[in-house]
Amino acid sequence: MSTTASTTAPAPAPGPAPAATARELGLAHYAARGVLENVLARHGATFPQQIALRAAVTAETPQTPDDLVAQVQGSLKADPAGIRAVLDELRAKALLVDDGEHLRPTDAGRALLAAVTAETAPISARIWGGIPAEDLAAAGRVLALVTERADAELAALTA
Repeated sequence: MSTTASTTAPAPAPGPAPAATARELGLAHYAARGVLENVLARHGATFPQQIALRAAVTAETPQTPDDLVAQVQGSLKADPAGIRAVLDELRAKALLVDDGEHLRPTDAGRALLAAVTAETAPISARIWGGIPAEDLAAAGRVLALVTERADAELAALTA
């Protein structure tokens, strides 16, 4: 019985990374959002509900409904009427309650946000882990610039 040495050619050296395009940035956003929405669905929550609840929970001062609408609109670029409907959904689920002129997260709201955060933390670590700090810094600069420019374009379109 003869044996032959099996050799494997070395992997080719990676070429330069392609430049990010609007499509690739969008696909990355939707891939990450898809992960979060999957976790949220298991908890009976939606992405807009999570954004609004997080705004209420992390606020340093009590928030009025108008305060929360403005914060969520800044994040999601959504219609204020739709955001008010989301706040109503959170009230109906007893995740936010009216406290005078303010909306306050309930213990159940805080618990939901904590559970989602705990469940997504290891997933986020796997997604973001191992990316060099300098790459993350560059991506952060690019995304901040894209956000700034898109916000300006949206403001012009809706003026």
